Amino acid sequence: MQLFSCLSAIPVRSSRLPLLSDAMPAPTHLFPLIRNCEISRICSTMCYCHHKHLCCLSSHFAHGHFRYAPQKKFAALYRPKENFYQFIHARDYASTPQRFYLTPPQVNSILKANEYSFKVPEFDGKNVSSVLGFDSNQLPANAPIEDRRSAATCLQTRGMLLGVFDGHAGCACAQAVSERLFYYIAVSLLPHETLLEIENAVESGRALLPILQWHKHPNDYFSKEASKLYFNSLRTYWQELIDLNSGETTDVKEALINAFKRLDNDISLEAQVGDPNSFLNYLVLRVAFSGATACVAHVDGVDLHVANTGDSRAMLGVQEEDGSWSAVNLSYDHNAQNEREVERVKAEHPKSEEKSLVKQDRLLGLLMPFRAFGDVKFKWSIELQKRVVESGPDQLNDNEYTKFIPPNYHTPPYLTAEPEVIHHKLRPQDKFLVLATDGLWETMHRQDVARIVGEYLTGVHHQQPIAVGGYKVTLGQMHGLLTERRAKISSVFEDQNAATHLIRHAVGNNEFGAVDHERLSKMLSLPEELARMYRDDITIIVVQFNSHVIGAYQNGEL
Repeated sequence: MQLFSCLSAIPVRSSRLPLLSDAMPAPTHLFPLIRNCEISRICSTMCYCHHKHLCCLSSHFAHGHFRYAPQKKFAALYRPKENFYQFIHARDYASTPQRFYLTPPQVNSILKANEYSFKVPEFDGKNVSSVLGFDSNQLPANAPIEDRRSAATCLQTRGMLLGVFDGHAGCACAQAVSERLFYYIAVSLLPHETLLEIENAVESGRALLPILQWHKHPNDYFSKEASKLYFNSLRTYWQELIDLNSGETTDVKEALINAFKRLDNDISLEAQVGDPNSFLNYLVLRVAFSGATACVAHVDGVDLHVANTGDSRAMLGVQEEDGSWSAVNLSYDHNAQNEREVERVKAEHPKSEEKSLVKQDRLLGLLMPFRAFGDVKFKWSIELQKRVVESGPDQLNDNEYTKFIPPNYHTPPYLTAEPEVIHHKLRPQDKFLVLATDGLWETMHRQDVARIVGEYLTGVHHQQPIAVGGYKVTLGQMHGLLTERRAKISSVFEDQNAATHLIRHAVGNNEFGAVDHERLSKMLSLPEELARMYRDDITIIVVQFNSHVIGAYQNGEL
């Protein structure tokens, strides 16, 4: 219990969800299928709970960027977020007749509300870690935000864990995974002797060895109510590891895979077993019926492992000999754009289902990511789903989504939480790692991300000649570009957090790659029910590496 009870739990503040005003311009574009569907906003009964920060409560049809597309009757009129820039120039968006702009201080207040920075402490005046520190930040589009982030140092083994988690159909699953997965990974990496010591401490009632040192923003929530349940599941896992351990050194890749799969299995099992406590019973069902993708990095010396399940991404920023920046992918999206992933799904099911497995770039025509935690609607048999729903609380039993069976559902499971793990040996030219949910990658190319973060970290602020591509620009437009450059340089010094600086660009960049304050202001002043139509939640962690320590590792000095 001490593993969880020692963690402070400060709930995330939630805000009221206003109804769509009649004065607001109505969306005028039809979506063929709703994208990234957060079912709990459509079926409000599923997400009734005592903690607004644990799940999404609104029943308003306020989303246009959906991960699920459950039924055609749920598809209403939505404006694709890709058309936002044309939209804001075509007409003024405002709930009042006049234009409304946020001032630069107001913009900064919004952008910096969730930023967090951590610097690895030095020992004897030296930093012996390959990680200098990290910056993280989140910008909500959903209310409350469905993304989660985690960062922790492994205390019984060397290494640091960092991860981003993108929830869908509510945020319950992303919340559970963000606070549980690192424990499963840390336990998977522990030697047999340490596992025995921890188990003996539990048996005798002694204080446990601390496993993780969390690096948390004050608003990052941990579920105290479920801590005993989560602890018992984790203990069962390490007891099995004790029984199975042969004394061999743990392979990091294998440990990551086992931790992901075991946590997903526990999420499923807890939902099937239920809990006498009505709140906990509903909590475990919300976690299981919602879903989450995860992208996690484990850094130990020069060994960098990235475990990815879903469509969040990890990208390495590399500084070339000429000072320029390049991006190296350390993860692959698990969706219909990944041909290997499509072939994997098809190989796991009968040939008779080949045409129905992936339709309109979605799994069974519904789900965008092909790997995820939770989402038991794509994993359990129909009989099991019916039994759990019928025996569950009324909120679940009355919910339309939980009764819905995906079409062509014959040979489950169709979805897995098993991660794809990539190992990379760090080099002195590897300067930083970016972990981010798809809200960033939908708006920015990885090469632009590498350049913007690289220039920010090294203090090189756009001294190159202005490039306008194939655009024909007037003298007035050129003057505007130079003015924007001056403002951009100012914003670099204004931002004390690399993730914040990246979000500023992701939301406010214009066609020339410069931050446009007017555009940034309009995007950030959108009311909650409209913001989700034009962008997704954005969560970013930027990890900065220590080139001197990495070089010392390479030379055999450490």
